[in-house]
Amino acid sequence: MTGTRTLHHGDGVAWLASAPLPADHALVTSLPDVSELPALGDAAWRRWFIDVVALACTQVAEDAVAIFYQTDIKRDGRWVDKSYLVQLGAERAGSHLLWHKLVCRVPAGTPTFGRPAYAHLLCMSRGLRNPPGRASIDVLPALGQMSWSRAMGTAACIAVAEFLRADTACRTVVDPFCGVGTMLAVANGFGLDAIGVELSRRRAARAKRLCWTPEGGVRTAGEDRPPEVDAVSELGPTSEPGSVSEP
Repeated sequence: MTGTRTLHHGDGVAWLASAPLPADHALVTSLPDVSELPALGDAAWRRWFIDVVALACTQVAEDAVAIFYQTDIKRDGRWVDKSYLVQLGAERAGSHLLWHKLVCRVPAGTPTFGRPAYAHLLCMSRGLRNPPGRASIDVLPALGQMSWSRAMGTAACIAVAEFLRADTACRTVVDPFCGVGTMLAVANGFGLDAIGVELSRRRAARAKRLCWTPEGGVRTAGEDRPPEVDAVSELGPTSEPGSVSEP
């Protein structure tokens, strides 16, 4: 049971703005951090972030979902709550929050610097409602396997894929900031089709070859071992604008 995968090398925002998504398409993504768009500065990045969330929520169909995986940052002595920014953009688009999960990046009780010990996983929709009486896990205790140092961990990807199959009519996952394609690979492993857009040509090439299975986890096609995490020197302010971040 494997879905199809389509990769586009280009600007994810422009691609997303070009046309509304079909009714069976869900958007699942992580928006770039301010460190990846240094030319904007803090205030302009905040406006850009909210605008892109609003666009994403508008472009999915009424009963489809837009799901965001984002990690807060601690910047200039202040806490930047990206879940709040996501909800501002979603509200502008007329979307409501279906669920909000926390994904532990390190064990609970571990002090962290720069970023908190958890990431947000938020699901938005304009028309869909949660089934009455349906319970779900609100805290994922670990990231799961990481295909690179800023990836969406496989635990969150699996939770999203299971939700899409069980509770929505969405059978194609769209990630306009797909990075090396972890969400696309996990979606395919669950039999869902996937479409990714990535500004970095090198990461787009990796995203075409990344695979995931429940037995073997994440690996690159043609290699026997899991992909290595990218070197830290490739990340941060020197990253290409629009590429995926550890959001």
